[in-house]
Amino acid sequence: MILGLPLGSPRAALKRLELPACLLIFMICVCTFGIAAVQSRTIHEGWRFRALSEEVQPAFREWRAASVPGVVQTDLLENKLIPDPFYQTNEYQLQWIGLTDWEYQTEFTVDQTTLGREHVELVFDGLDTFAEVWLNGHNILNSENMFRTWRVECKKDLQAGANTLRIVFRSPVMKLLPKLEKLPYHLLSVNTAQTGAERGIPTDPFTRKAPYHYGWDWGPRFVTLGIWRPVHLESWDGLRISDVYIRQDRIRTEEAQIRAQVEVESSVPQVAKVTVEYGAPGVSTDTASVSTKLNAGTNVVDVPIRIASPKLWYPAGYGNQDRYKFSVVVRGSKEQDRREVLSGLRSVELRRQKDQWGKSFEFVVNGIPVFAKGANVIPFDSFLPRVTPERYRKILLDARAAHMNMIREWGGGAYENDVLYELCDELGILVWQDFMFGGALVPGDAEFQENVRQEAIDNIKRLRNHPSVVLWCGNNETETGWKNWGDRMYFKNSVPPEERERIWQDYVVLFRDILKSAVREYAPDLPYWPSSPGSNFEPNPDGQSNGDVHYWSVWHALNPIEDYTKQLPRFMSEYGFQSFPEMATIRTFAQPDEFAINSRTMQGHQKNTGGNERILAYMLREYREPKDFPSFVYMSQVLQAEAIKTAAEHLRRLRPRNMGSLYWQLNDCWPVASWSSIDYTGRWKALHYYAVRFYDDQIVSPFRHDGKIEIFVINDKLQPLKGTVRQRLMAFDGKLLSESVHPVDALAQSSTVIGTVEEKTLLGNADPRQVFAVYDLVRDGKAISRNVVLFGVTRDLQLPHANVEAKLSQVDGKPVLSLSAPVFAKAVGFTFGDLMVQASDNYFDLLPGETRTVTLETTASIDALQKALTVNNVTDASAPAVTARTAQ
Repeated sequence: MILGLPLGSPRAALKRLELPACLLIFMICVCTFGIAAVQSRTIHEGWRFRALSEEVQPAFREWRAASVPGVVQTDLLENKLIPDPFYQTNEYQLQWIGLTDWEYQTEFTVDQTTLGREHVELVFDGLDTFAEVWLNGHNILNSENMFRTWRVECKKDLQAGANTLRIVFRSPVMKLLPKLEKLPYHLLSVNTAQTGAERGIPTDPFTRKAPYHYGWDWGPRFVTLGIWRPVHLESWDGLRISDVYIRQDRIRTEEAQIRAQVEVESSVPQVAKVTVEYGAPGVSTDTASVSTKLNAGTNVVDVPIRIASPKLWYPAGYGNQDRYKFSVVVRGSKEQDRREVLSGLRSVELRRQKDQWGKSFEFVVNGIPVFAKGANVIPFDSFLPRVTPERYRKILLDARAAHMNMIREWGGGAYENDVLYELCDELGILVWQDFMFGGALVPGDAEFQENVRQEAIDNIKRLRNHPSVVLWCGNNETETGWKNWGDRMYFKNSVPPEERERIWQDYVVLFRDILKSAVREYAPDLPYWPSSPGSNFEPNPDGQSNGDVHYWSVWHALNPIEDYTKQLPRFMSEYGFQSFPEMATIRTFAQPDEFAINSRTMQGHQKNTGGNERILAYMLREYREPKDFPSFVYMSQVLQAEAIKTAAEHLRRLRPRNMGSLYWQLNDCWPVASWSSIDYTGRWKALHYYAVRFYDDQIVSPFRHDGKIEIFVINDKLQPLKGTVRQRLMAFDGKLLSESVHPVDALAQSSTVIGTVEEKTLLGNADPRQVFAVYDLVRDGKAISRNVVLFGVTRDLQLPHANVEAKLSQVDGKPVLSLSAPVFAKAVGFTFGDLMVQASDNYFDLLPGETRTVTLETTASIDALQKALTVNNVTDASAPAVTARTAQ
């Protein structure tokens, strides 16, 4: 019994004593554990906001309800004060919001018990960006970095009862302009969406704010302000655990040597015991503890732990994603605090060794070289607080469905919410983590550098227990920009040599010294890479023999798609090709009379200058002109998918010379024509369906060049692959012209040429415009990978009209779509109008007489699906859509 209460009957005890449940639980905790050191509550209710500028309309200067977390633009939208920012060209009408100062305010109550505690602190997980915080009329904080956590001791400014919390957000543009206008020159930025109010002066290089908020070549310009992450009121006595780091000193399959580094804030000198209980699913728990003397202030206590035969965490495709739970308790003279941490045990190495091709660049996890297959990730929305856990989960599950084992968290966005990294831990997706520098030149004053150092410490400590995070990278493209970009060359020639050298040294100090030192001190088990692309300050930061590469001559320079196969990098961390999203997504922001690539709305939803025209130029090289706009949209997706397939398979064939393929980009932050494989609404483009196939762990990849076809088999698995490759030469009408079988005996983790075929020999007397070759990789009697080779540019081939037949039916209560054609049909793709439908496969080549059956995940009925279904292929893109009939 506790306090005379029979624990087996809490309901009866409560009824007899008439105690509130929360009070009973508190009393039991006090008697069992002692007083919990930290009590926390969120301050998210009752917020309101208004504009401070007298220049805006009166409606915006009135107090309105606000959501926290949130930003000004979403609060204005929820109050119906502005139109949908993503619709048509509304973006351009809403730029004044980011040029205006805004005020947020709420009231919260504090009781005497809270005021009686030793420490009462306000904690701001994210303020965007220049914020003046006032508590009961006292200025308690001036913040200038949206990426930092701000903790303020506020007990002296609190009062029993109601308290007023007020936050003034200054326009990050207008705040900096007076200062920057006095400078002799202006540091260059990447974004090109300057507004008239900025008078052509980039302010973002001086602002620790998500760079993409100022506009990018795939995203709109919305300079947000607001309380974008939670606000807490925390109180504690005696001590509190401020951080727990599971430092992985040596990880082997035989034994893991780790340390729980427990950071403890103590009010006074005192003796404490730190206990760590740890275990993994299926493993009995164990305990380690140390006793120590705490000083007043911050203490770091090491608790050594050895785990025999540990269950290690592996990236997807290489093993299980086992994780250990570490429960940490600190007991002082009277008080205690506890914290739980979930972390996976793994070793990480960025291996860079000299070899016959230069110097390697490969990630080695638990001693296993990993070929990185994945994509770059940008922020999931222009307005960050709108991104839900469900949205994170869907996109990352989609990445895993495409066999991705790595994402690159790109430096022009924001350090993502914890949920993204938790999902990557769960799914086995490695994270290449950039610091948030997107390409702009950086200031060199001590205040800016210290601000960045604290930002780095905050985020390294927040993310360092996630086994998925395997690299910290200093910036995106700042170094290669300085050395290679035309506007940087012009800028360097426009300033005196001593200023030019000083700007470069400012760069070196930040990215070679400050950030590298922060990683070494706070996450010593992780590698640091100064810039992407880069060579660790060795010659040629975007070279193909050393470091990682961003390759953009295909697309930006209009180089032929085949030029992808001429690149020989060590790791390609960026390459990309654009397409339009589905028509259903386009209809969310445009009207039918705007369905043209040169309409104002369609140009407004294309942020890469000349991008729509570039898509069309490439399209007319490869295909015949589409009949109408929906056909153009379909063809753009096939074009993108074929281009990235060309590059991705080439990069995989190069293994082990090249060890990474991260295409640009996985997702979108708004509905737009872009490089993404999944659009803003979550719909898969053709590229993502292609990625499921070209990123599979075992594929056949024929490479047609120089009058021959080399048949590659790529095996990423840890086991060797035995099987066959079936080669067929077929006429488009279905006639089998020749057939052969090549044995496959591929090593584990290899790219192997299992046969070479002379094109003339294979074709014989056949007209190359009327035939195709198909390659099937067969393992254990089952075809697991297919690739088709065409003998020329698609627009020059004599592809017949496909007349694809589509039948809808139900199997085990799920809708099923069966597709067949009497002749070869290139890139058969189907859509269901505005219905949300996820297909098990789509955008595939259909062989003559073959029937392909795909399952559909949707809540729509068969009748609704039938009415909405359209089917397309490359030949018939200008023909009327196929109408499905329900199978009887």
